[in-house]
Amino acid sequence: MRHYSLMDRILGEVDHSLRTIYGRPAITERSNPAEGLDESKTMSDQERDRVGRLMRINHAGEVSAQGLYKGQALTAHRKDIADKMERAAMEENDHLAWTESRIRELGTHKSLLGPLWYWGSFGIGAIAGAVGDKWSLGFVNETEKQVVKHLEEHLEQLPEDDERSRVILEQMKEDEEHHATAAVKYGGAPLPEPVRKVMMPLMSKVMTKLAYWV
Repeated sequence: MRHYSLMDRILGEVDHSLRTIYGRPAITERSNPAEGLDESKTMSDQERDRVGRLMRINHAGEVSAQGLYKGQALTAHRKDIADKMERAAMEENDHLAWTESRIRELGTHKSLLGPLWYWGSFGIGAIAGAVGDKWSLGFVNETEKQVVKHLEEHLEQLPEDDERSRVILEQMKEDEEHHATAAVKYGGAPLPEPVRKVMMPLMSKVMTKLAYWV
C-alpha cells in the first residue's frame, strides 16, 4: 500500500477541489434520475428562472458537501470512518453532476462562490474530524437532516410538471436521509443545542441566500 506524504495529500485535496468546482469529478455507477424524461414545455420564463436558482442552491450545497466530507476524511481518527466519508463524498458527486446538468438545461449558471463553499466546508469538516469521530458523524447527521428539510421546501416550490427537477431532488433527498441514518448507526453523537439550533441554521441561511443570487 502506498503511503502518501503530506505534500501528496495537500496536492490531492487541491486537485479534488478544482475538479469539484470547475471540472467533472468522478461519479458512482448510478445514472441521472431524469434520464429519459421529457422537458416541461409549459414552464414560463419566470418559473425556469426560479427553478434554476433553486438548483443552483442545491449545487452549491453539494460543493459544500464535498468539502465537508473530504475535510472529515482527512482528519478522521479511524480508517473505517475515513473510508465511509470518502464513499459518501463519491455519492454526493452524483448529486453534483445531476444538479449541474439541470442548471445547464435551465439556461443559468453555477454559483460563482464555489471556492468559498468548498474550502469553508473543508475547514469545518477538518475541525469536526479532529475533535473526534463521534462528533464528526454527529455533524454529518445534523447537516443531512437540514439538507433534507431544504430539499422538501424546494420540492414544494417546483412547478407541477417539472418532472426532471423533481426526480433529481427526490433521489437526492433519499440519499441524504440514508447518509444521516448511517452517521448515527456508525456512532454519531447529538451535537450541542447551540450548534444545532443556532450556528448551523445561520450558516445554511447565509449560503442559500448568497447562492440564490450569486
